[in-house]
Amino acid sequence: MPQHNVPLTVHGMSLSGNCYKVKLLLEQLGSPYRWIEVDSVHGQTRTPEYLALNPNGKVPMVERDDGRVLVESNAILFWLAEGTPYLPADGWQRAQALSWMFFEQYSHEPYVAVARFIRTWTAPDSPRRGQLPELLQRGEAALAVMEQHLAAHAWFTGPHYGIADIALFAYTHCAGDGGFELARWPAIQAWLARVEAMPGFVPMAAAPAPCA
Repeated sequence: MPQHNVPLTVHGMSLSGNCYKVKLLLEQLGSPYRWIEVDSVHGQTRTPEYLALNPNGKVPMVERDDGRVLVESNAILFWLAEGTPYLPADGWQRAQALSWMFFEQYSHEPYVAVARFIRTWTAPDSPRRGQLPELLQRGEAALAVMEQHLAAHAWFTGPHYGIADIALFAYTHCAGDGGFELARWPAIQAWLARVEAMPGFVPMAAAPAPCA
């Protein structure tokens, strides 16, 4: 039986892009799963019960019916996509997909997602607001790299849509919540529309309006 058909419990926060990645792929695979909503913003990943499963205290986390646990969103995507069209069979193309997924976690998510968090979930007078100019600068640098790639390629996973596209779509499509102007990036906008047109696509839950 393919691994992605094993019943799973997903512990996730619906407003989190990292958790949305997992939900989107599971929906597109048509895989059965149970979703447990976890409010990581208000400490539900820091309980003794949760930390016993994931000592890092973060979401998403998937729990198999045999008790095994997997964490880190992009590792989960890779495992779920094994043996499916969402992960290239060719070794070089797989490595290219992984390269973009590492880019997402190191050069994209720490700026685009964090800017979104600060503008949406912190008070207007929060000291963290002082981080926004640097986050916007670094996030725009990541978007520029994506724009350059998309000017010559339709996807990030190789010649077809797949898990690198899911990983990058999660926080790019809602980058406006963090103050980024997606209208500046026409190739990215066209790619976002292509992702949304893929079979089985489901949208992410809308975040609250950014704080003033």
